[in-house]
Amino acid sequence: MNIQAEKIELAKLLLNTNHPEIIQSIKQIFKKEKTADFWDELTSDQKKEIKTAKKQIMEGKSSDYDSFMSKHR
Repeated sequence: MNIQAEKIELAKLLLNTNHPEIIQSIKQIFKKEKTADFWDELTSDQKKEIKTAKKQIMEGKSSDYDSFMSKHR
């Protein structure tokens, strides 16, 4: 089944339901999809580490994977 047919089938199911819980669940899925940003789910420590790493990369204080691994083999 293609995506358009799947959407039509879901629309039919939604139109035929009388269960408010199902409708509320579907609404929550769409709300989460619109607002989901992985950055917001990171801890402050994780964000700090990423920012530090980005700064180091911009300052040329990084190495590529192969160079790093060759030192640790």
